[in-house]
Amino acid sequence: MSHRPGSGLAAVSTALLAMSRHLEARDVLKTIVASARELLDAEYAALGVPDDHGGFAQFVVDGVSDAQWKAIGPLPRQHGILAAMLHDAKTERLADVRKDPRFEGWPSAHPDMSDFLGLPIKDGDEIMGALFLANKRCPKPDGGCGFTEDDEELLGILAQHAAIALTNARLYERSRELTIAEERSRLAHELHDAVSQKLFSLRLTAQAAAALVDRDPGRAKGELQQVAALAAEAADELRAAVVELRPAALDEDGLVNTLRTHIQVLDRAHDARVTFDTTGIRALPAAQEEALLRVAQEALHNALRHSGAESVDVVLVRSGQGAVLSVTDDGKGFEPKAVRRAGRHLGLVSMRDRAGGVGGRLTVESAPGQGTTIEMEVPGG
Repeated sequence: MSHRPGSGLAAVSTALLAMSRHLEARDVLKTIVASARELLDAEYAALGVPDDHGGFAQFVVDGVSDAQWKAIGPLPRQHGILAAMLHDAKTERLADVRKDPRFEGWPSAHPDMSDFLGLPIKDGDEIMGALFLANKRCPKPDGGCGFTEDDEELLGILAQHAAIALTNARLYERSRELTIAEERSRLAHELHDAVSQKLFSLRLTAQAAAALVDRDPGRAKGELQQVAALAAEAADELRAAVVELRPAALDEDGLVNTLRTHIQVLDRAHDARVTFDTTGIRALPAAQEEALLRVAQEALHNALRHSGAESVDVVLVRSGQGAVLSVTDDGKGFEPKAVRRAGRHLGLVSMRDRAGGVGGRLTVESAPGQGTTIEMEVPGG
C-alpha cells in the first residue's frame, strides 16, 4: 500500500482493535467512521444505517462540526449515490460526486465535496449500512480521483471488520434488553413482597385501633400513629420502585444529569439526606456509563432500604481517561468477612459483575456501626 498518513500496519491494527473494543452500536459506528477518515486521510466520513422506511435509522459523520450538522437539517433519505451503495451493494469511487448522473444535490449548509469513495457494509447478504469518504487530502490527478485502489482495498477491510463489530453490538444490545426485562421482573416481585407486607401490617394495625378506640383511647392513638408510619413506609417503597423502573435517560441527558436527577428524586422520597457532587467528568463509552449508573442505583438502594443511614453521599470524579464513583452512607455497616452472605443480600455480586464487564473494578469498605463506602472505577475509552 502507498505510504500515506496512517496507512501502516500498526495504524490499521489500532483501528480494528478500537472497533472491537466498544459494545454499544452508536460507539461502534463513531469509531468506524473516525478510523476510516484517519486511515484514508479524508476530510469527511460518514456511515448510514438504513431503516425500513426509505431513510436512515442512524447516520454518523466525522469532519463536520456540531453547528454544521445542525444547520444541514434532517437525516438524508436513501437516494442518489447512497441508494446505489445500499441497493446495488457495490463500491463507488468517483472523481467528482457532483458530476455523477445519480447526484441529486444536498442542503445549502452541506459542505462541498468532490472526490468520493463509498461501499456497503454487509453481513452475508444483509446490507447493514453504507460507509463513505469524501475529499481526499492529497494532490489530485488531472480530472481524476484522489482515492486509489489501495484506499478501496483498505476501506473494504475496514468494512468487513465493521460488519463483525456491528453484529456483536446488536447481540450485546439484545442481551442487555433481556437483562433489563429480568431486572424489571425482579423489581416487580420485590415491590409486590415489600408493599404487600406493609399493607397487611397496616390493615391489622388499623383493625386493632378500631377495636381499642372506645375502651382504650390512649392505646388506640398509639396504633393510629403506627398506621401513619406504615403508610409512609409503603409510600417510600412505591416511590423507590417507580424510580428504579423508570428508564434512564442516558442517551439524551448523559450520565451526570441522569444521576443528578435520580438522586434528587431519592432525596425527596426518603427521610435520609442524599447528596451528589461531581468534578471534571467527560463522556465515557456508553457501556461504562450505564454500568456506573446501575451500580450507583444498587448502592443507593442498599443504603436507603437496609442500612438505616441518615445521609448518603454520591461522588463522581474524573480519573485519567475514566471516572471513579463512590457511594458513602453513615448507616449500620456490616462485617466485610461476611461478604459472601452480605454479597447476596446487598447485590455486591451483581455490582462486581457490572464493573468487571466494562473493564472496571469495585471495592467495598464497611464495618459494623461505621457505614459503608462502595467505589467503582472505570477506565474510560
